Amino acid sequence: MRAVELFEAGARQVDVVTRLGVSAQTASRWYRSWEVGGRDALIGAERLGRPARLSDGQLAQVQAALVAGPKANGFATDMWTLARVAQVIEQVTGVRYSPSQTWLILRQRLGWTRQRPARRAAERDQEAIEQWVKRDWPRIKRGLGDAERGSVSRTKADSRCCPSCGAPGLPAGKHRC
Repeated sequence: MRAVELFEAGARQVDVVTRLGVSAQTASRWYRSWEVGGRDALIGAERLGRPARLSDGQLAQVQAALVAGPKANGFATDMWTLARVAQVIEQVTGVRYSPSQTWLILRQRLGWTRQRPARRAAERDQEAIEQWVKRDWPRIKRGLGDAERGSVSRTKADSRCCPSCGAPGLPAGKHRC
């Protein structure tokens, strides 16, 4: 057992946690057992609980199917969901998993992470976007000039009745333009 080798080499419990990827409680329990009973006290302590339902060979087959992509596995779109991954696992190995168990397999055993696709329109015209950014965006970002500023509100003293005459706000029908 690797934990015994680390303890015998003088490693601290924290070192065992980081190197072996176990919880602090597990490392502490292993250390206490090792202190009391030595190497023999930890025989079989590496793998507690239910044995894995997928062997390493089956996991390699699943990973190969996932790398091939969703369309290669018969799905209409090119995006993986947990339900789709669970379906592929069942097709390849005959073992059924829930979405939460599927996520644990992806994350812990395969080392995969969650990724979201960039949302872009199928009709996206990158050249038109670049031209707009060069031509229109600087003017929009700069904003209105001082000559163009003002309020069209009739309740403010400096408001204009209309942009063409520039007169202060007057009641309807009495403006000068």
